[in-house]
Amino acid sequence: MRTPRLAGLGLTAMATAALAVAGCDNGGGSPSAGGSAPATSASSASAADPAAVTALSAATAKLGTTSFKILATSGTNFKLSGAVDPANGVGTGDLTASGTNTELKVKSLLIDKDLYVQVPGVTKAGTWTHLDVSRLPEGANVGLRPGQVDPVNTANLLGSSTDVHSTGGNNYAGTVDLTKAIGLAGVDQVTIDSYGSQAQNVPFTAGLDDQGRIQVLMITPPSASGKQILPIEVLYSDYGVPVTASRPATSQITEAPDNLYSSLGG
Repeated sequence: MRTPRLAGLGLTAMATAALAVAGCDNGGGSPSAGGSAPATSASSASAADPAAVTALSAATAKLGTTSFKILATSGTNFKLSGAVDPANGVGTGDLTASGTNTELKVKSLLIDKDLYVQVPGVTKAGTWTHLDVSRLPEGANVGLRPGQVDPVNTANLLGSSTDVHSTGGNNYAGTVDLTKAIGLAGVDQVTIDSYGSQAQNVPFTAGLDDQGRIQVLMITPPSASGKQILPIEVLYSDYGVPVTASRPATSQITEAPDNLYSSLGG
């Protein structure tokens, strides 16, 4: 059975992944947002409000110190939900890309440095497919990845942003240069090239809770192939709630076939 191509299933490619993987039009309602991106590089910091940079940098840093849940959506055709505990190196993820006549669901399980997935047409029922992370291509994302604090790699993505400023309260706004984020959050060169010069000024908004933790992040991608891409919204919740995840039994694990890596762009 031919394995659907899964390359680029990260934050900035969510909408186009729903098109490429599921063969569908991007539909659904418009999400709400709160605002932004911290610029941590020297070049972007000069154009940003230092207080906004500090607030967002602190918020993203907290993602590496406590467990949390995440829900990322783009319209009604793409959904990525997960629970991550960076301190204990465990996490679970569920990714769904759907279209008119097609739906792709991928489950992922992270235990320390090992990544297990359940992919239709590849993984037998009741088992897990073990991925050799060293063989994953740059930017490939099937929900979780060892060494990546959260499924959308929020800290690295926001670290490439510019023009960060407060929009009132705990809300912020800015723009990100995606050409500086290749390999982060599923951003690959093909995606960058399809956006052209617009990739250098992609709007972000972000909102923090009353404890300075990131609560909502939204990116508004440029149009792709002449089609308007709906904003991508990422919600963060359940900070500090334990994540239940354990390594599958040896009898339930098989190694990934070569064609799975090929489908991921390797």
